[in-house]
Amino acid sequence: MIEVTMTVRASPECVFAVLADGWTYAGWVVGASHIRDVDTGWPEPGALIHHSVGPWPLLINDVTKVHVVDSPRLLELDARAWPFGTARIRLELTENEPGSTEVRMFEEATRGPGRLLPKAAQAALLIPRNRESLRRLADLAVGRKAQPA
Repeated sequence: MIEVTMTVRASPECVFAVLADGWTYAGWVVGASHIRDVDTGWPEPGALIHHSVGPWPLLINDVTKVHVVDSPRLLELDARAWPFGTARIRLELTENEPGSTEVRMFEEATRGPGRLLPKAAQAALLIPRNRESLRRLADLAVGRKAQPA
């Protein structure tokens, strides 16, 4: 699996709150452009985010499914974007100190053409994309933390 790590100046609960809001998915996942629907119960195992990926008007409609959840420490997803394939994405949240979370994001192509790429080629594509996704996730978590209750 390709791994990217970032420290976020927010608690694991605050970071997980962004992950648990499926409607924010297009706000932090690079490539996701529109959320069409979020299943009731997200992020419980089996729940889906119905999303579109790519630039308008060349959108591909597909879904991301929760595989494993352990709030606020872990979210594992199966993300689809056919005809490109499916990927397993694992987000692990660990509190470094109060108000600071290390987020580790792992991604691996599990089906489709992406599996045929050598690991080095997958890393060259995924590391910059996933770093930017974690930057966006961090901004949303820090912004959420800054909002008055």
